[in-house]
Amino acid sequence: MAQVIITGANRGIGLAITRILASRGDQVVAVCRETSDELDQLADQVITGIDVADANSVSGLTTVLAELCPKVDVLINNAGIFENETLDNMAFDQIEQQLQINAIAPLRMTMAILPLMSEGGKVANITSRMGSMADNTSGGYYGYRASKAALNAFGKSLAMDLEPRGIAVAQLHPGFVQTRMVNFAGDITPEGAATGLVSRIDALDLRTTGTFWHANGDTLPW
Repeated sequence: MAQVIITGANRGIGLAITRILASRGDQVVAVCRETSDELDQLADQVITGIDVADANSVSGLTTVLAELCPKVDVLINNAGIFENETLDNMAFDQIEQQLQINAIAPLRMTMAILPLMSEGGKVANITSRMGSMADNTSGGYYGYRASKAALNAFGKSLAMDLEPRGIAVAQLHPGFVQTRMVNFAGDITPEGAATGLVSRIDALDLRTTGTFWHANGDTLPW
């Protein structure tokens, strides 16, 4: 039984991951802006009103978590946003917001949780293959691509720096998932994506730390 913290747990992939972990007996602390009836029933603890992009909000969360779960086994940085900028609509405020929420916030959360994590701990960053330079063959989505590329860089550095402490880090692409973030387009359900992501997290250890994986198990190019 693992003690797991997951951000953005109230819907989509986050809720589906929470459902899987709770069903097998893991202790889940769900972090989100607003909860839902289903999340309240699934998670052991739900902490609402948290803006992962706000330093003060994360600091307050850390204080609460230190009392709720003095030992954390797995941190899943799942919260994120998705926008599209083009040459005809280069919305720099959107780009900055995506960098804050998709890249800097997971790094901030990880740094906040590290004092509660010991040898054998795991950090799973839910990223996207759209952050891959090699995989970009269509352009566009400037803020989203850049934010996920930054998250991949942060995750790789964390993997190297935390390896001596026995903590493993993975960058995980869920696939093109049918969620509200993409207006329910996609070719895989949140449940299908979550099943693959949980399998990758379970398999993560120091031998595979720093890897960029698809939820289906394929290794992705940076």
